[in-house]
Amino acid sequence: MADNQTLTVYDNKIQDYIKLTAEPASQSLLAFIQDIPDGGRVLDLGCGPGGAAAEMAQCGLKVDAIDGSQKMVDAAKEYPGVTAWKATFHDLPKQPRYDGIYANFSLLHAKRSDFLKHIKACYCALFQGGVFHLGMKLGAGEKRDNLGRFYTYYSVEELTEILVSEGFTVKHKKEGEEMGLAGKVEPFIMIKAYA
Repeated sequence: MADNQTLTVYDNKIQDYIKLTAEPASQSLLAFIQDIPDGGRVLDLGCGPGGAAAEMAQCGLKVDAIDGSQKMVDAAKEYPGVTAWKATFHDLPKQPRYDGIYANFSLLHAKRSDFLKHIKACYCALFQGGVFHLGMKLGAGEKRDNLGRFYTYYSVEELTEILVSEGFTVKHKKEGEEMGLAGKVEPFIMIKAYA
């Protein structure tokens, strides 16, 4: 199930998070959008306040957006063309519905014991050849940050192995470092894979 302590942090820090994410669309988001057929349906999995979902909708995609935080969902609903509702990683459709799933720094809040089933669910929710964007922080173990949010960390090799084991074809990886909501610079990876 969703980690209530993490969701409470996001509810309480929503204005800070909106400011943190109010930047021009990233290259990885634009690359994801370009990979989706015109008018395709996408899922923003763990959409936060909806900035990425809004960019997808502006580019003509049909956008579903889900988040475990009701305040984040309410913010995402404000954008034209974005259909947002409160849901967890356990609520993905059991059959193909999407041309793309954008999981940008959301699945890192899932417990290690649940991660594989979430990746499998993403694969099942994508049409054949569908695009999967996965943004994760790099490291090892499970822990809470100084704001109280729960994280699970993986290596590049672990993530690649998990994706391949569930049927994905990994096409592109980009590593970097970024300042997060907790004010700490951490290493991350963005992976583009296809179902």
